[in-house]
Amino acid sequence: MNLAIRDIRHNLGRFVLTTLGVGMLLMTVMGMGGIYRGLVDDALVVTRGVGADLWIVQHDTRGPFAEVSRLPRSIVDRVATVTGVADAREFVFHTIQRDHAGTPLRIGVLGLDWPIDKGQHLPLVAGRVLARNHYEMIADESLGLPLGARVRLGKDTYEVVGLTRAMVSSGGDGIACFTSSDARAIQFDTPAEALRLEREARLARAAETDFGRTQPRVLERATGASATIAALPAPAISAVIARLMPGTRTDDVLRSFAGWSDVTVYTAAQQEDLLLKGSVDRARRQILLFRVLLTLISAVIMALIIYTLTLDKLHTIALLKLIGAPNRVIVGLIMQQSLIMGALAYAVGYFAGQGIFPLFPRRVLVIGDDLLRLGGVVLVISVVASLLGIWKAMRVAPNEAIG
Repeated sequence: MNLAIRDIRHNLGRFVLTTLGVGMLLMTVMGMGGIYRGLVDDALVVTRGVGADLWIVQHDTRGPFAEVSRLPRSIVDRVATVTGVADAREFVFHTIQRDHAGTPLRIGVLGLDWPIDKGQHLPLVAGRVLARNHYEMIADESLGLPLGARVRLGKDTYEVVGLTRAMVSSGGDGIACFTSSDARAIQFDTPAEALRLEREARLARAAETDFGRTQPRVLERATGASATIAALPAPAISAVIARLMPGTRTDDVLRSFAGWSDVTVYTAAQQEDLLLKGSVDRARRQILLFRVLLTLISAVIMALIIYTLTLDKLHTIALLKLIGAPNRVIVGLIMQQSLIMGALAYAVGYFAGQGIFPLFPRRVLVIGDDLLRLGGVVLVISVVASLLGIWKAMRVAPNEAIG
């Protein structure tokens, strides 16, 4: 009979409780890695989903995901004329929080350049793409909005015509897709009283000038909507995304933008790098620190338990030495116990995580490579944890069995 199995049966309660405790710690380590993977994957959903080769943003800014970027709509037409650019689209993205059905609803608003982009690239699980220029939206399932739901945002009401899955922002907020004009209307929505005060202020400024006093039509225009006044620009967009023609070298196109002093251009890889180093980097480092601490704690707990189990059977070890058992039998007894504990704890952590991780508010993405690495770490921990018990066992003298 295997001595390690026999000793485990003799101390079954302590062994099971320790295995469960270490298993929960390993589940947390798996979860920490999964949370980080989920953060990275969620952060890159939008940047990869739009399929952009170049991001054109406001000069000296790092793009719409790192900070505020404002560009005039005319930049889209300028970018489209650059040699090597297949098409250029406006990009609008911002986050809002509104009350819906008595509960707060936080939404990442993504503007699609309709009708060029109707949402064909989105991971739809129900419904359809945008068919109209106004008053339709495609919502992620995490927002809890069913097909046909009507949501009032600003002064307009939008109907949910499509549902996506795993479309969330880097902050974990579900993304809703609108046409870019609707996205801008939501972003720059102004209360009626603020509009009235703005028009009164324009009227007062116009009336104080000679041009306003001699041109009554100017005063009439000043009290109208901003869109009717040519001198006032349309709402800004967050960025312009461009796709390159097949076979076009990115460096050649970037040289064409070198003389544009009002914009900064990033490649898709550079934009992803800026995003990860900005909003995700601190979370990544913090999660890594917790993973290291929990792994060390697991190793210490396993070492202490194996050492305690060794102390309980010092008399048995001395007896084995007295009857001539070689050291490899004693080493195998302690090492096998540690490896069995590590393997069972890893299994407990894995299967417990499969049931618990889907209940987390943020996506926990556990991939095979991370599981293999953690399995290797657990193997090393099991071997290292057994060394203290082996050291104590080797110091036991055979005559202690009859002392």
